[in-house]
Amino acid sequence: MPEGDTIFRAARTLHQLLADGRVTRFESTFPALNRVNDDRPIAGRSIESVASRGKHLLITFSGGLILRTHMRMNGTWHVYPPGARWKMPRRSMRVLLETADVVAVAFNVPVAEFITIRDLARHRPLASLGPDLLDPDFDRAEALRRLRARSSAQIGDVLLDQRVLAGIGNVFKSEILFLARVHPFTSMDALADAVLDRLLNIGLDTLRANVLSPAQTLSVASGRRTTRSLDPREKLWVYARGGRPCRRCGTRIASRAAGPDARLTFWCPKCQPEVSLG
Repeated sequence: MPEGDTIFRAARTLHQLLADGRVTRFESTFPALNRVNDDRPIAGRSIESVASRGKHLLITFSGGLILRTHMRMNGTWHVYPPGARWKMPRRSMRVLLETADVVAVAFNVPVAEFITIRDLARHRPLASLGPDLLDPDFDRAEALRRLRARSSAQIGDVLLDQRVLAGIGNVFKSEILFLARVHPFTSMDALADAVLDRLLNIGLDTLRANVLSPAQTLSVASGRRTTRSLDPREKLWVYARGGRPCRRCGTRIASRAAGPDARLTFWCPKCQPEVSLG
């Protein structure tokens, strides 16, 4: 499922292939995008940059126009040489951008809109984002302030709140909490500042390790991983391992559906003991 690391890598690849290119064809199944294209054609514009903000992907065109997409659970961007056969059916296409060298296709992307650079700072979904863990200028002080502001919430829910920290999804939530030895249903009131600081350190380290380019790592292993093991069978510590033995202590991994979307949370009862305020 797309989380901050997925969007970061997608943006990096799209930037490498599209930046400085000129759009020769634009298509979309979104009526709102097509209305903008009718008034302010995308074909003929150059692509200035592609970047990520949390789970949002932003493609900036000349003329001050930005395409924002959000993958949600099933969206994905593919890139192909012109004329190449797509790996997904055309009915799944939502947005298409073509240059002389590349065809970039967004499949099953549920959210896509054009915004202007002028309106970027006022755009609610983007302006409300918390500090992005993959931003080189990550604001630790602001992140700690936003964490502390959610004093009555449970840490597992807080880590998923993009208004607190941008980029963490359900997989990284469970993995970061395991690495920090924090029970996922612990109230923020029960966590000392040192624990929150440790969570941030682990979050930064874990997400950034998952966006290293091939030139930055000697690892031949692929796919998201938090264990740092090169064994393809041991990518994650606890996520999706309910009922299986903990890789550290052998205790059975527990799981529970929680939150507004009833997402599954995974943890080790021994490595992540419950904390009580009473």
